[in-house]
Amino acid sequence: MSGRLAVVAAGGTGGHLFPAEALARELQARGWRLVLATDARGAQYAQNFPAEERLALEAATFRTGDPLGMARGGLAIAAGVLQARRAFRRLRPAVVVGFGGYPSLPALLAANQTRIPTVIHDQNAVMGRVNRRLAGKAAAVACAFPILEKAPPKVKAAAVVVGNPVRPKIRALYDQPYAPPEPGGPLHVLVTGGSQGARLLSELVPDATLMLAEDLRVRLKVEQQTRMESLEHARQTYAQAGVEAEVAPFFRNVAARLAAAHLVIGRAGASTVCELAVAGRPAILVPLAIAMDDHQRFNARLLSDVGAARVLPERDLSAEQIAGALQEMLCDPAGLAQAAAAARSVARPDAAERLADLVERVAKA
Repeated sequence: MSGRLAVVAAGGTGGHLFPAEALARELQARGWRLVLATDARGAQYAQNFPAEERLALEAATFRTGDPLGMARGGLAIAAGVLQARRAFRRLRPAVVVGFGGYPSLPALLAANQTRIPTVIHDQNAVMGRVNRRLAGKAAAVACAFPILEKAPPKVKAAAVVVGNPVRPKIRALYDQPYAPPEPGGPLHVLVTGGSQGARLLSELVPDATLMLAEDLRVRLKVEQQTRMESLEHARQTYAQAGVEAEVAPFFRNVAARLAAAHLVIGRAGASTVCELAVAGRPAILVPLAIAMDDHQRFNARLLSDVGAARVLPERDLSAEQIAGALQEMLCDPAGLAQAAAAARSVARPDAAERLADLVERVAKA
């Protein structure tokens, strides 16, 4: 079989897998063969991953200060490294690309031990723990944001800002102009909760619509992702407010919904922030307070610093705050258009191409 082979190693969340998939598709278009290394959780996000093979490597997370957990985690990671080394002897990859998360750790450690060059990409504005541990041995480190907090000084100085690779359908939105709401016309609001901490937005956003002026409520068209336990509350509250709403646990056609949105409400995960920038969409962001190293707050700054997003801290978040932000932003079409342009100004729509260029340079070195 012709073509060089790259192993893409990514943790078991969409935040790790979606950028990894975008890179894989770009490398595939350049003639590369791909193998995905992840865990069982990652499989649910990898149905369309363009890999000829998937390596299910053993790995585990653990808390420092938990001796039993650290011992179990260490044994699992050691087993995963042995699995990866056996696979690499068979596959002979030209490069291993890590996207963070504990499931990427065995593949990167095995690559270091067998002298296969590695590239690390960090999606967040704060470098993750696994990437922090291994970045010093990587041939190259790429990052999504202009800042990379918690990175070792030498790594931070040498890191290449490429952006966060987004899925092709999201990338296509970069070329579509933002159309602000027409006077008296519908106001399309998309609410995405993210995989963690979604219940807060699932309940507070519907509650906030009850507090809006009636002439605004009748124009609202809300599409909201919500957790199963909050579905009924959201539906009943929107009905009480007289707001047309579609509420579901998961939306597959996110790109189409994003294209139609005048305003997006969501968390500040790396993928969310970078997709909003590429799509050029104004936003209200609520960084997840329990996110590791408070990385979502740093992520949100990419948009808030240029006026593309309003950031509402979670710790004192209320329906009244959300209602106030909605009322102010939706009643200012010119402001929405300015925010959309500001979001697009910090986008890196060619992130997948930039990262693929870096991977190819490392593989040839």
